[in-house]
Amino acid sequence: MLVVEGLDLAIGPAPVLRSVDLSVPRGAVCGLIGRNGAGKTTLLRAVMGLLNAGSGRIGFDGADLRAMPGFQRARLGIGYMPEDRRLIPAMTAEENVMLPAWAARVADPDPRLAWIYRLIPEVREFRHRPSTSLSGGQQKLVALARALMAGRRLLLLDEATEGIAPVLARRMVEVLSDLKREGLSVLIAESNDTHLHGLLDRSYVIERGSVRLREEATTA
Repeated sequence: MLVVEGLDLAIGPAPVLRSVDLSVPRGAVCGLIGRNGAGKTTLLRAVMGLLNAGSGRIGFDGADLRAMPGFQRARLGIGYMPEDRRLIPAMTAEENVMLPAWAARVADPDPRLAWIYRLIPEVREFRHRPSTSLSGGQQKLVALARALMAGRRLLLLDEATEGIAPVLARRMVEVLSDLKREGLSVLIAESNDTHLHGLLDRSYVIERGSVRLREEATTA
């Protein structure tokens, strides 16, 4: 579904991504594993159109993503959860979740919201609370719910389990397992795969902007 080929990206004079090849098959959960500064976030931002690649191809289900602006990529069904969550402080949890639907002027987002609440009932419980009143783990769940509002076909998750309590990290993995059973494609970037054991169908390692396939079919 997602195919990245020969992707190069520099920020100023410094090359960050170097001839990156990567693919996420339909319905697969794939890991992008690398230390901080290796290029994980840069790659996800390039796929979403937040950074412009110098060369290479980013394809999604036959569409050329590099030829379209970021908001059109979201309308294709791609959801993005940034590492720092980027919730709007003045909004409630539910308002943050609804932002992609409002931005895309979705005619009837209520069924999607109801599905998200069934998947992550915790978010429904604190939906009326200001986002600033939530713990870091709760904010990550809201950020995931927001990504799901747009991500009907592909999710890009940056450090979904990083920096939160182990119980919430395990809960995040449970939700991802449910999404896998739903047939959603997921690319999750993490510093390590400690919490992802048994979940990944394919694992990539990124080092100094270069990506290599480490293993495939790690799940039964």
